[in-house]
Formats: sequence, structure tokens, C-alpha cells
Amino acid sequence: MNPPRHRNSIATRFAAATRAALAALFVLAASAPALAQSFQSLAPHAILLDSATGAVLYEKAADELMVPASLAKLATVLVAFQEIAQGRLTLDSEIGISENAWRKGGGISGGSTMFALVHSRIKLSDILQGIIVQSGNDASIALAEAIAGDEANFARLMTERVRALGLTKSVFRNATGMGDPEQRVTARELARLADHIIKTYPELYKIFGQREFTWNKIRQQNRNPLLTMDIGADGLKTGNIDEAGFGLVGSAVQKGQRLIVVVNGLKSGRDRAQEARKLLEWGFRSFEPRQLFADGEIVGEASVYGGAKGRVGLKAKGPVSLLLPRGSSDRLSARITYRGPLTVPVQEGAEVGRLLVTRGEIKTLDIPLYAAETVEAGSLQSRALDALMEAATGWVRKALGRT
Repeated sequence: MNPPRHRNSIATRFAAATRAALAALFVLAASAPALAQSFQSLAPHAILLDSATGAVLYEKAADELMVPASLAKLATVLVAFQEIAQGRLTLDSEIGISENAWRKGGGISGGSTMFALVHSRIKLSDILQGIIVQSGNDASIALAEAIAGDEANFARLMTERVRALGLTKSVFRNATGMGDPEQRVTARELARLADHIIKTYPELYKIFGQREFTWNKIRQQNRNPLLTMDIGADGLKTGNIDEAGFGLVGSAVQKGQRLIVVVNGLKSGRDRAQEARKLLEWGFRSFEPRQLFADGEIVGEASVYGGAKGRVGLKAKGPVSLLLPRGSSDRLSARITYRGPLTVPVQEGAEVGRLLVTRGEIKTLDIPLYAAETVEAGSLQSRALDALMEAATGWVRKALGRT
């Protein structure tokens, strides 16, 4: 039997006699007057994320599936970075350029390319620059063949790797971002992927900030327009095919604060650059930090079935903070979700729920919560009482439509 998902309150809890009932809302409200004007983007798909807190500052159709174009190469690079970190490849590993990679992604293809020579062998360090700086399709296909044998197998690996990061919607069918009816991503998942790359592979990430790269005596500028704007940008990637429009995943740092922006579906490269820049500048200018919970502070509780204790405290890893618009009266709603009541034993540090904070229609924060202590099985008498209480509260949940 799979127990139902419950929602527990942060500010108020049900009395101990109703230990299995788990739902309520915790509401914060700022008192200052609202901003005179809220931000609006021309991009059909957009999101602005604060890297340190995970707070979403702006979103528009951020969970709708969209065509990634070359933004898909972020997942291609992720796989390469993972292979390096796990010791299966080094930056000196040589990658062969097959005829398939040359014909499909080289100069004769008409797409973005690093102009690799057919049947040549190129160090992985240069292949990565070809992918990241020049958006080379030839380099992407060659990398895919070297790691997985062919591009189809590599695309399945791309999807598996992002699934392991908790990205549940994005699906990849090739290493380049070339059009495929089944290849789709979301703006939110691209932002989370970019954040993961930045935090997990800081040294390799520096390639994204490289302004140019010369290969086969052909010098090409980095296609990311943010790098030349003097706004602290240091990555990541652009994309454009007809069915996708113009898109960009970018990141910038000002005064120690890193923001990540995703825009997609715009009509021109100019629009893409302007919208990404506007979002970043607005984010740096318009928000201030707010700490909700200190490091180690109990955020809420989850009910435990058959345990020595009827509830267990929940906490995050580190302090829980988010960014709020300066002078805003935006209403924040927060809730804890978990599948429960939890069954014993509950191990300290086990991930058992999530804290979701919304600001209006924006999902501002969504982070995991962990058991603050271990709860072992209780006595036979307490387990029997829990069974009776669960049966009773089950009827209450059914009446309230929470099953």
C-alpha cells in the first residue's frame, strides 16, 4: 500500500492526537509597498535563477517543453565533464573525427562547426573548446561517438545523466541540438543544469568564458553576446534553429552574487541578447536576500507511522534563504510535501520531503528536506495506536479530498 502524499505546515501543526494529518499553509507577507512596475520579458520562455539560494526571481512558461537547439550541448558537455571527473577521459585524450562527424557537422554541413579535419585526432581539451566556444556540431558528434559508440547511444546517456540530477522533463535525441521531434527541454531544467555545471566543475566551467578559439587556422568568436557586455558574464551557451527561435543560457556575477538566465523562442539574435541582459540587470538591481531558516533550524515536522516518536523534525542542508523584490508586498506561500506518514526506521539525514515556496505564480524555492534525527520502531502498543489513528485520519483525509 502506497501511503498518500501529505502537506505539513511550517507555522502551525495539528495536535498530537491527529498525528497522521499533515496539511496546512505557511504564509509570509512583506509590509512595504509594491514595486511600481513588475518585469516583463518578450521571450516566450524565460527564467532567472539566483545560484546561491536557488530562488527563482522571474519565470515565464519555464516548465513548458521547448526546442533546445544548441542549448542541448550543455548536456553534451555535462557528460564529457563527468567522464573526466570519473577518470575515464582526460583533457589529453584524443578524439577521432569520423567521416560521419565531418559530413554531418563539419564545414560542408552549413551549420556551426569547429572545422575539424576528417580522420584527424584532436585532444579533448580542444574538442571542448570547439563545442563550447564555437558550438561545433562536428566536435559534438565526434565526442558522442568516442564516449558511446554513436550519437543515438550518447543521447540516451545525456538523458540518463540529467535524470540523475532530478531533471525529469528534458529528453535528448542527439549531441548537437539539431532538430528532432522528440528532443525537448524546459527553461527551468536548463537553468538547473547550468547551475550544476558551474558548481560541480568550476575549473572546466572556465572554458565557457573564453572569448574566442582558433582551429584549422580559422578564428571564431564565442557566440555568447553577454561576454562582451561588461555585466560580469562568464558563460554559458546560445542556440538557434528555425523551430526553436533564438535562445540563450547565460550566467553573470556581480558583487559575489551569481544569476543564471535562460531565454528561448525569440525572433533574432539581437532580441536574445537584449532580453537576457535586461533580465540579469533587473535581477541584480531589484532583489534583496531574506533568510527564512538558519542552518540546522527545524523547518517543520513529518508524521511517523509505528515509531518510538510520532513525528520527526525536518531541516534543510544549510540555511534557507531566498531573494525578494526590494520594497515588495508580494505574498509568499510555503508548504512542506512528503509521502507519509513515514515508516520506521527513519534515518537521520535521509531525504524525506521538500520545501516549496511560491511568490504569486512563481515557484521561488523548491529544496529537499532531511530527517533531523533517527526514529526507530516503537512498542507494539504504540504501533497499534498508530494503526488506529491512521485508519481514523484516513477517513478525514478522504472527506477533505486529500487521498
